[in-house]
Amino acid sequence: MKIYNLFEKLTPSLSNKDLGPPPNKLFSFILHYLDGYKWQLFFLMLISAAIAILEVSLFGFMGDIVNWLSHKNTNDFFNTELQTLLIISVIILIVIPILSLIHSLISYQALQTNLWMNICWQTHRFLLQQRLSFYHNEFAGRIATKVIQTSQALRDSVLKIVDVFVYVSIYFGSVVFLMGTADKRLIFPILTWLILYIGLQIYFIPKLKKVSSTVAHHRSSITGKIVDSYTNITTVKAFSSSKDELYYSKPSFQKFLNSSYDQNRLLTKLGVCIQLLNYLLVFSVSLICIYLWSKNSISLGAIAIVISLSLRLNGMSQWIMYEVSALFQNIGTVLDGIELLNKANKKEQKTTKSDRQLFNGEIEFKNIDFQYEKHSDIKIINNLSLKISAGEKVGIVGRSGAGKSTLINLLLKFYDPNAGDIFLDKNNIDTLDINSLRKNIALVTQDTSLLHRSIKDNISYGEKEVSLEQIINAAKKAHAHNFITELKDSYNNTGYDVEVGDRGVKLSGGQRQRIAIARVILKNAPILILDEATSALDSETEHAIQSSLEFLMKNKTVIAIAHRLSTIAAMDKLIVMENGKIIEIGSHSELLRKNGIYSSLWQHQSGGFIGLN
Repeated sequence: MKIYNLFEKLTPSLSNKDLGPPPNKLFSFILHYLDGYKWQLFFLMLISAAIAILEVSLFGFMGDIVNWLSHKNTNDFFNTELQTLLIISVIILIVIPILSLIHSLISYQALQTNLWMNICWQTHRFLLQQRLSFYHNEFAGRIATKVIQTSQALRDSVLKIVDVFVYVSIYFGSVVFLMGTADKRLIFPILTWLILYIGLQIYFIPKLKKVSSTVAHHRSSITGKIVDSYTNITTVKAFSSSKDELYYSKPSFQKFLNSSYDQNRLLTKLGVCIQLLNYLLVFSVSLICIYLWSKNSISLGAIAIVISLSLRLNGMSQWIMYEVSALFQNIGTVLDGIELLNKANKKEQKTTKSDRQLFNGEIEFKNIDFQYEKHSDIKIINNLSLKISAGEKVGIVGRSGAGKSTLINLLLKFYDPNAGDIFLDKNNIDTLDINSLRKNIALVTQDTSLLHRSIKDNISYGEKEVSLEQIINAAKKAHAHNFITELKDSYNNTGYDVEVGDRGVKLSGGQRQRIAIARVILKNAPILILDEATSALDSETEHAIQSSLEFLMKNKTVIAIAHRLSTIAAMDKLIVMENGKIIEIGSHSELLRKNGIYSSLWQHQSGGFIGLN
């Protein structure tokens, strides 16, 4: 076990070193992920070369045995050849097994798993730093599949190049040398075979590379659509759309099948051509050997070497064909992954002003323009300016699509404005560390999606050092403690240890919302954003957490978005948005007197106020 542990620790498995964005060129992309592995790969290459040379030399030894048995007297055989036999015995019984053991330990213990997991880990790290827009434009399942596929394919490509193809190159070179020592005329058929073999690979490899990339693309597309259906399975069932989902994904399955057929046809053609070439090699070498033997120009030992090597090459060529085709299938998968990562190469920017605390919470939007697509004519935010004083409570209302939530996304730097600036405490948010910025803003959205972890982990998410007592206290303030203590899952976990399921599916919408509110209470950030925070709560529960929300909003800058106007009527200032612009601004009573959009919306609604006496 100790020797296994030694080699398993030779290479980094989950390195904390941030490698930065990966290059978009294949060779540079491969080198990018080999940090910490280069000397192990070099050593593996040397061992593979040594094993190849020693294995070919054994065929030479077999030829010597045939010659000895043909010519030497049995009485003096051991007297004259004992030293050679001992050397060969040491090579066969000690040297090659030791080299093979070291080769296996480096390949399997040091590289196979560690390299794959580290590539996967670094890719995951890189993608977690991407802008939100990247995830909005891709299937989550497709991204996850490509992370795993690309990491595995890159690992396999590196090991095949460093291990297999170094071994094969040295092996072929040694074969040509050994055949040349038997008779120089035998070099001609082996070189002819080698040239034709390489020619076949050159002809088929680009085609395999192209079709393999297509296969990988369609495979990830299938995964994306399947995961999309499973993720939204409640909607699928509610609309009796199981058949529709099946037919929706069927074209992707068909495209994958068609591209796989193309790939397999190429492999069949390549396999048949190589088999034919191999038979020609064995046939031509055998004819030449018979001819040379008839002229007394070659020994029986040399014939044994040549025929054995030809048959060995016959078997190896099929293996090499498989390895080459697998290599370029992997390269196709890697190229497909590079394409995805190249799209993602818009990392969220960090600045030198790290860990800045925003104690006051003054917010200013200055001449903001924004559209989701650069070349779109539709502005979601149109030349908007707004100043929110520290500690001020502001409610934002407007019809769907007015730009309310987009304004919040810009403040959190999920997106960057096309024009204008946003300031916090008179500091442009472009100069602030993005993680520090978000740590000072607490957010509760209308679409509360929990992580597939325990309730305890969900409430304390983002807070590294909190006690269970603090978590329970936050849950009580959010009126979530009572239902949490009654929960139990299939793993016999109870209370705060219960797993909530994918996106919190095991909980009701109101329960998820209360856990999200508990999370915000625990975070206690100076800026609080409530984007339809109570939309999933019934009136009774909403009234119950009224005091908690009032407590939560004390001494904080608050931005609350709501369609239910009663929940924000008591705010210091209300803003009415339409088509990305501020149309009205004032207190609840002031806006009612204006008899504008807000007054019209209010007349269609009724209900109690949060924090309004």
